Amino acid sequence: MDPDPSVSELTVAFARIQGMLLSRQNATAAVDQLAQVARAVIGTAVGAGASLFESPGGARSKGATDALTAAADALQYELGEGPCLDAWISGVSVRSDDTAEEDRWPDWCAAAHGAGIRSVLSTPLVFGGRQLGAMKVYARDPDAFSVEDEGTLGLLAGAVAVLLGCAQSADAPRRLSDSLQAALADRQEVGTAVGVLMERHGTDVQQARAALLDEALLQDRPLTQVARQALARPADRDG
Repeated sequence: MDPDPSVSELTVAFARIQGMLLSRQNATAAVDQLAQVARAVIGTAVGAGASLFESPGGARSKGATDALTAAADALQYELGEGPCLDAWISGVSVRSDDTAEEDRWPDWCAAAHGAGIRSVLSTPLVFGGRQLGAMKVYARDPDAFSVEDEGTLGLLAGAVAVLLGCAQSADAPRRLSDSLQAALADRQEVGTAVGVLMERHGTDVQQARAALLDEALLQDRPLTQVARQALARPADRDG
């Protein structure tokens, strides 16, 4: 039997990053490469990335390949719901074949569908018995990911978990605490911006979130930066 082409590609990718395993400075670069590999190997994916979690409200993306992935991830953190959070909490892969029909994360799916995301596949990052976060791929078509894709992403997630686990050092608790505080501050800022947009334009919360996400994608900037921009902009005045 011929070897699975995706497995061969993964073997080459792992060999390329082998020297990074013991380097804390290079861990982020290695995760970036693996995210790019995920998007390339899973051909239906338009974006891929990895997320680290300390609590449902504290997260930061690593290795997002594009603005769509970064924005969709940020919205999960702000809402406290989504496939990556479920994969992290449950410790098993999570797949949604169509955000238009999905009912597990209604607020996130409404915004993701509005941004053009129809399918998502997420698998947990597990190292030393600890669930560190999740790795995910997004697609613009429904039913985009197969059982084989789940296996491929699982192999990648295993490598990412090793990289992140080996990158932990004696000052990891302090660094994670700093990251958590920053993530919570970002979440509060995005939530405030959503409230401001609702008041300014007379929209509901889902419409305001979708507008904020659309603007982030249009400007190709992080969601938090667009939120700060919305908060700094003076309200429109009639007449």
